[in-house]
Amino acid sequence: MSTHHILVSKWSKAAAFSLSLAPLLLLAWRGFHNELGANPIEFITHSTGDWTLRFLLITLSITPLRGLTGLADLIRFRRMLGLFAFFYGTLHLFTYLWLDKFFDMQDIVKDIAKRPFITAGFTGFVLMLPLAITSTAGWIRRLGGRRWQTLHRLIYGSALAGVVHYYWLVKSDIRLPLMYAGILTVLLLFRLPALAGRSRVQKAPPVFSSRRISES
Repeated sequence: MSTHHILVSKWSKAAAFSLSLAPLLLLAWRGFHNELGANPIEFITHSTGDWTLRFLLITLSITPLRGLTGLADLIRFRRMLGLFAFFYGTLHLFTYLWLDKFFDMQDIVKDIAKRPFITAGFTGFVLMLPLAITSTAGWIRRLGGRRWQTLHRLIYGSALAGVVHYYWLVKSDIRLPLMYAGILTVLLLFRLPALAGRSRVQKAPPVFSSRRISES
């Protein structure tokens, strides 16, 4: 790899990191200037939740974009974007647990029983946990490439739970959750041929060489 390519890669990653952090910085700026509306906790909760779902969908779009544009280096950003989805999801969850409920477990349990969209959102967060934990190169080596890829398909379940969470949350205007549902559907349809091909390969009988047969 040339020095120029390394520098471009480092600068592009730094730019992507800064852009991914921008929603949080903007939220902090608005909070500092008292621009979080009449209900600041609700504003923070919705903002962090929106960005969690957006980053999940952006992460899922990397593979289709690589195929459509031929830009193989886009894969370099996928892990970072996925971790930012988990980061904003963690902020979203702790805003609810801490700022909204003050870790009152009795109140939280009652809230979950009354509002099932919370269960959907928590499911999406739980599905992200193993993805964040196993995002390192060390875990890829421990699990092996195939098992690691299989595990990381949980991101589709997390995104689906996020869409359901959003849809059940809104009272009347469902345009945004439906838009996110449409984007997720397109991303899932894009992956179907690859998943079907991989399934056929896995079901195919093993091919033994003549050398192995003779040695048995």
